[in-house]
Amino acid sequence: MAWDPETTDSQDWAERGLRLAADTTAGTWIVEHVHNFDHTVAALVPPVFPAYARIFHPATTLDDEPVRWAAVAAANGTIAHPVMEWGSIVGSWHTSEQEGLWHDAPVTGSLPARTTRALADILRRFTSTPELCWFAHWEGSGFLTVPSNYSWLPMPNRRMALFSGGIDLADIRFGANKWFPDGMSPHLWWPDDRAWCVATDIDLMTTYVGASRDCVNAVVAAGDLEALPVTPDQRVTWDSDTINPLPSSPSGRWPTRKS
Repeated sequence: MAWDPETTDSQDWAERGLRLAADTTAGTWIVEHVHNFDHTVAALVPPVFPAYARIFHPATTLDDEPVRWAAVAAANGTIAHPVMEWGSIVGSWHTSEQEGLWHDAPVTGSLPARTTRALADILRRFTSTPELCWFAHWEGSGFLTVPSNYSWLPMPNRRMALFSGGIDLADIRFGANKWFPDGMSPHLWWPDDRAWCVATDIDLMTTYVGASRDCVNAVVAAGDLEALPVTPDQRVTWDSDTINPLPSSPSGRWPTRKS
């Protein structure tokens, strides 16, 4: 697939050809399997897959170059591992930048478009239905306008609108504001054959994927992604990192889940 960000990143979801689903029954299997917000990976991605991976949203330099969490940990004398938390590897949730290392912290609540493209290029090899995928977006983002009688996908505490389209639309952006000048990604997406599932919670700085072992191995091995294998019972809260020193709590906006 030849992605063309120059022409697609400026288009909204409707211009790209994403379609609002007439009903949300295609996502019922996910609602039936996820835990009720127990702050684990299984609360985001159904615990029905053989393997899982955690994808770390990159920090960026002043020139918008990606910076890996592992590089940030090494520079700060902390340890990179599957349950690392940004505040723990940096030493604080309130550090705005580290000169010469990173300028902008990883994006919370949205998988960056170029990271999405790298991920989708891998995932397309592990589904028989790349032409039909489902993309869900949280109603509370403020970037959606749907009919008043719309039947929402009832994810626990995260009611979502559902869209359909090919995997080429995985890098779709919804809306834009001063916090998300490029718009916000889907928060949940999967192919019609349910071969894998991707979740980006609105409160988290990382994205989780459930899939076959071969698929997860490919995600973890990808040079243009930073990903590590995880288990479905791994916690996703800001204080989950038990290896690095625990910093003070993040602001009240993220009381328990910033990860």
